[in-house]
Amino acid sequence: MTAQGPDPDPRDTPGLEEGGGVPPGETPPDSAQTSGTTHREPRQSKAMSVAWVVTIVLAVVLVAGFFLAYLIVYLVNGG
Repeated sequence: MTAQGPDPDPRDTPGLEEGGGVPPGETPPDSAQTSGTTHREPRQSKAMSVAWVVTIVLAVVLVAGFFLAYLIVYLVNGG
């Protein structure tokens, strides 16, 4: 016994014209769907959170401080 697909046989589906067309006012039969959700997903904010902004600013300050300290040590030691 073979498993039948999710789509109905077009020859047995009411509302289809010869050749598989759909007459005006009719809708095609539903098919199985493998994606989609049953409810709307919340919209994601495009704005960066305060924590990310603070983290990025802190990283930039630390990197700049490292290079400034390296420059000072280099100049003090006679370059």
